[in-house]
Amino acid sequence: MRIPPNEAPIGVFDSGVGGLSVLLSIRRELPAEHLSYVADSGNAPYGDRHAAFIEDRATEITKFLLASGVKAIVVACNTVTVVAIEKLRAWCPVPIVAMEPAIRPASGRTRSGVVGVLATSQTLASPNVARLCARYGNDAQILLQSCPGLVEQVERTELTSDTTRSLLLRYISPLLEAGADTIVLGCTHYLFLRQIIGEIVGPNVAIIDSADAVACELVRRLGFHRTTSLQSQAGYERFFSSAPLEQARTTISALWGRPVMVHALG
Repeated sequence: MRIPPNEAPIGVFDSGVGGLSVLLSIRRELPAEHLSYVADSGNAPYGDRHAAFIEDRATEITKFLLASGVKAIVVACNTVTVVAIEKLRAWCPVPIVAMEPAIRPASGRTRSGVVGVLATSQTLASPNVARLCARYGNDAQILLQSCPGLVEQVERTELTSDTTRSLLLRYISPLLEAGADTIVLGCTHYLFLRQIIGEIVGPNVAIIDSADAVACELVRRLGFHRTTSLQSQAGYERFFSSAPLEQARTTISALWGRPVMVHALG
């Protein structure tokens, strides 16, 4: 039986479990939509991978989601966005919504004129981030901080461990010393560290991410294409991972907030 286009699922993927932070925003905005999430945790992190590897993985996952009949795809990974999004959009037959570090809103919000950006090295080295810095750098000094090790901590669900706190202190302290009063979370994994980041930076420093903006853009795109779900009941979520399944089930359940079933990424 063919699924009506409006009731087809939305595909969401990330290098690992970080994109669950975006999936949570999507679920809040679109309670009736069916969601299929792919965590490529078996190959995480992407931040220090070669561009060709990232492009290949993004292509394979996109094909996997298309084969399952998705009506739209959300690339919930800043690294994939800056490395591969144009190539994906060149051939993908469904709308793709992608991430972008929230440098623009941060530059408009800062009072001190200094913005810190936390992200992976691959994201920070991208032409896309260079373009954003050039465009909005007149309004604020934008400090880029690579954060090796943080993705791995989230993948292990070590959200409040001493090691995680030590890494965050190492990366955030120079930004605060330089006068940053606004911190951009330029990796979806880091959204799960928001509480501990808030403890480090204090109440007078704003923390900005792109998850809600991506969810709102998805709502807009579905409306434009007239593919928003028409059902009244809550939609389902399906989870796929390239990591060992028991490990993936434990991690995704912890971050999603309830026990879930996880399928092997084919």
